[in-house]
Amino acid sequence: MGVITVSGIKLYAFHGCMQEEAKIGSDYEVDVVLECDFSEAAMSDDLTQTVNYVAVNKIVTEEMAIRSKLLEHVAQRIITKLADNHPEIVSMEVSVAKLNPPIDGNVDRVVVTEFLKSP
Repeated sequence: MGVITVSGIKLYAFHGCMQEEAKIGSDYEVDVVLECDFSEAAMSDDLTQTVNYVAVNKIVTEEMAIRSKLLEHVAQRIITKLADNHPEIVSMEVSVAKLNPPIDGNVDRVVVTEFLKSP
């Protein structure tokens, strides 16, 4: 068993409850941590034996492009699509960060983290 981390996926998207967020958008950063058995890939040097990082980035990019009011909803969609497309994933953690959120205060980011654990 091993861990694949794709971190710092930077995107611009339009999530949030306020109408201004739907119009103006914001910067986001997504981190994905996947637990899977990639021992075959480690031995064979065969990309088909592991989770392709390009595919992970593509799923994150596609799901972030779909507007949601809540980051929790976006993170869950990313997890669902990754799990559906990669049954070899045993567990995962997806963090979605809104950078410089429009809230009353000096806040660098708001982060929502969703988990999928194997039974």
